Amino acid sequence: MKKFFLLLLCLPFLAQGAKIKEISHIIGVRDNQLIGYGLVVGLNKTGDGTTSKFTLQTIANMLQSMNVKLNPKDIKSKNVAAVMVTATLPPFARQGDKIDVVVSSIGDAKSIEGGTLLMTPLKGVDGRIYALAQGPVTIGGRNGRGGGALNHATAGRIPSGALVEQEVPFDLYNQKTATISLKEANFKNAVTIQNTLNRYFKERVAVAIDARTVRLKKPEKLSMIEFLANVENLNIQYDVTPRIVIDERTGTIVSGVDIEVEPVMITHGDIVVKVDERARLPKIAKGSDAVNVGKEVQVRPSDHSVVTEKGATTVANIARSLRKLGASPKDIIAILEAMKNAGAIHADLDVI
Repeated sequence: MKKFFLLLLCLPFLAQGAKIKEISHIIGVRDNQLIGYGLVVGLNKTGDGTTSKFTLQTIANMLQSMNVKLNPKDIKSKNVAAVMVTATLPPFARQGDKIDVVVSSIGDAKSIEGGTLLMTPLKGVDGRIYALAQGPVTIGGRNGRGGGALNHATAGRIPSGALVEQEVPFDLYNQKTATISLKEANFKNAVTIQNTLNRYFKERVAVAIDARTVRLKKPEKLSMIEFLANVENLNIQYDVTPRIVIDERTGTIVSGVDIEVEPVMITHGDIVVKVDERARLPKIAKGSDAVNVGKEVQVRPSDHSVVTEKGATTVANIARSLRKLGASPKDIIAILEAMKNAGAIHADLDVI
C-alpha cells in the first residue's frame, strides 16, 4: 500500500503576521521565461540515432555554417543529441549576468551526461534573443530556482550556463505610481494593506481597488525604490483562508488542526463516516470496526477500535482515524472531497 502522510499545521487559520512582500508582488517586477533549441556534443554513443532526422539536419546546418558541406544522410554519429534549453530571466537582469539553464533531450538519446551544449540562443515570447547558453551539462542538479532534482539521464542543467545579452526594459525609478497584487484575493487583506500604508506614511499613498490589487502613489520625499523598500517590509495582520492540500501522487495531506467538520454522514465503499450534531462525537466504521473521533485519540488493540474524548471534530482527526482503520490515501481523499461537496468542510480543498 502507498505510504500516507498527514501533516498538521499548528498555527491557527485566523490571522497571521507577515511582511507585505511575502503575500504580494509588485506588478511589472517579474521573471521571464526563455527557450532555445541546440545541440549537446561529446556523448559516448548515447546520443540521438539516425531515426532523429531533425538532429542530423541540425548537425549538417551547423557544419555548413563553418564551411563544411555535408549531406545529413551521410551522418552516422551517435555522439550528438538535440535538446531544448530553458531558463528563467530574473527581473532587472543586466547584460553580462549569468543565469542557470536546464537542458532536456527531445530525440531518442539514451543519455546527455558528459556532453557539452553548443552555443544556443535563448529567446523570449516576443522572439527576441535575451541570452546565450553554452557549457558542460551536469546530471542530477536542480531544476532552476527551487525546482526538483533532475534524476533522468536525458535532462540536466548548466549552472550559470547562460550570459544575458539583452535586458528587459523597465524604468521603475522614474515611476510615480506602482501596483501590488496579492497572491490570494481577499477584500479584507487589501483594505488592511491600504490602511497600514496610509498610517505609516501619514498620507494617502495606497488605494485598494479590488480584492487583489492595491494601487500605490509614492510620497514626494522618497524615490520609488526607497518607497517600495519600505512598503515591502511593513508587517500586517492578514486573514488566511483555511486550506487542505492533498498530494494525490504521494498521499500527503496537509491540514490545519482546527478545521472543523460539520454534521454529515458519508458512505464510501465499506467505510461509513458519521458526525452526530447532538453529541458532536462522530463515528467511523469499516465492516465490524468502529472508531469514535474527537480531540484525543486512544487505540485499543484488542478490538481494533479507536475511542476519543467528546469534542469538536476536525479534518485532522477524521483523516488520522481513517488511516488507523487501514483506509487507503485514495479513500481518504475521496471522503474529504465528498465532505467538501456536502458543505461539511468550510475550507479550500486543493488536490495537486
